[in-house]
Amino acid sequence: MAKNTVAHEVSPLRLLQESKASVEEIVARMLSIKKQGNPKSENRELLTQMFLNFINLRQANRAILMEEENVKAETELAKSPVDFTALQLHNLMYEKSHYVKATKASREFKSKYPNIDLISEQDFLRDAPEAIKSQTLSNDSSHDLMLKRLNFELHQRKELCKLRSKLEQHKKCLMETNAERNNFLSSLPLHLKSLKKASLPVQSQLSLQDPKKIKYHNLAELLPPPLYVIYSQFMAQKEAFGENIDLEVSGSLKDAQSYAREQAEWNSGESTRLEEDDDGKRQRKRPKKEGSKDAGLYQVHPLKIVLHVYDDETPDRKSHKLVVLKFEYLLKLNVVCVGTEESHDGPEKNVLCNLFQDDAGLEPPHQSAKLILGDGHAFDESRTSRPYKWAQRLAGIEVLPEMSLFLTDKNTQNSDTASAYDQCNVQTVLRRVRSRKKPKLTLV
Repeated sequence: MAKNTVAHEVSPLRLLQESKASVEEIVARMLSIKKQGNPKSENRELLTQMFLNFINLRQANRAILMEEENVKAETELAKSPVDFTALQLHNLMYEKSHYVKATKASREFKSKYPNIDLISEQDFLRDAPEAIKSQTLSNDSSHDLMLKRLNFELHQRKELCKLRSKLEQHKKCLMETNAERNNFLSSLPLHLKSLKKASLPVQSQLSLQDPKKIKYHNLAELLPPPLYVIYSQFMAQKEAFGENIDLEVSGSLKDAQSYAREQAEWNSGESTRLEEDDDGKRQRKRPKKEGSKDAGLYQVHPLKIVLHVYDDETPDRKSHKLVVLKFEYLLKLNVVCVGTEESHDGPEKNVLCNLFQDDAGLEPPHQSAKLILGDGHAFDESRTSRPYKWAQRLAGIEVLPEMSLFLTDKNTQNSDTASAYDQCNVQTVLRRVRSRKKPKLTLV
C-alpha cells in the first residue's frame, strides 16, 4: 500500500521510469534463478511484483495520456484567440490594400472632361441651398467645406438627371408625333394623285394650263441660252401654228441649279476683277482658267430638250410618232448637239445626217470649237449626238463662214444665204425631218 501511495505522489513519467527499471530487475533475477537452478517458489513472488509493476505502467501510461489531453485542450483554448487575432490582422491588411488601390485609382483617374473642375467656393456659397451649407460633416473646416461642395455637386447632378429624363420623355413624344406626320406625308402622294386625277375634268372645262407644261417651263428657265432659244422657237411654233410636236425638258434639276449658282458666282467674281489703274483707265485682269482638259471637252449641261415629232397628216398624232430629237449643249465647246433614238445605227441610217447640204455633223461648226479640239478638228464620232450647223443657227449661235463672201461668186452667196435662212426656220427643219422619216416608215 505504501508503494501505491508513493506511486500516486510521483509524476507519471517518473513512475514509468521506475516501473520499467523494476521490471527489468525482476526479469534479470528470474533468469539468474533459472540458471542457478533454485526452487521455483521464488519466482512466484517475483511474478507478483512484476504484475504490480505492469499495473503501475498502465497507470502511468493513463496519466500521461490524460495529461496530454489536458495539454491539447489548453492549447486549443489558447489557439482560438490567436486565430481570431490573425483573422483580424488579415482583414485589416485586406482593407488596407483595398484603400490603397482605391486611393491610387482616384489619383490616377482621368476624366472625360479634364477641364471641368469642382464648383468654386464663391459659386458654392452663392448657389448652394441652406440645407447643404448648414450641415456639419467634419471637424476640419477645409475638409468640411470640401464635403459640402461635393454634396452640392451631387445635388446638381441629380437635378440634371431629372431634367434629362424629362427631356427624353419630351423627345419621345416629339418622335411619336413626327412618326404620325411622316405616315401622313407618306400617304399624301396617293391622295394628291387621286385629287389630281379627279381635277382633270375641271381643268379641261376651265382650260387651265397643264401642270406638266408648267413644270417644263420652270425647268426651261435653267436652260443655257442656246437651248432656251431652241425651246422658245419650237414652243412658239407649236402654240402659233398647232404643230404636231411635244417638248420636254429632261435632266437633273439639282445639278442644273448648282451649275446656275456657280455661273452666277463666277459672273459676280468676274465683275470684281475689273480694277481702275492710277491713270483712271479700266484694266481687265485675265480670269484664271478653271478646270483642264481632264475635266472633259465634251462636258454636257445637266438639262436637255426632248422633241417628239409626230406625223402631221394623221388626226391621231400620238399613235404616229415619227422621231424623237434630243438637243444638248456642250459647255466647253459652246456647241449644240442633236441626236435621235436611232442615232446608234450609224450616220448612214441617221435621218439628221446631211439634213441640209454638206452638214454631216462630223466637224466642229465654228472656229473656236476647232481650236479647242486641237489638231485634226475631229469630233468624237462615238457620240450619239452631233453638232449640226442648222442646230447652231436654231440656237442663235452665229457661224461665220471661213471665207469672205466677197471672194465667192454671187450665186454661191445667194444659195448660202437661202440655206442659212432655211436652217433658222423651225418649220423647214421639221418638214425636212418628216420627209426623211416617212419613207423609212413606209418601207418598214
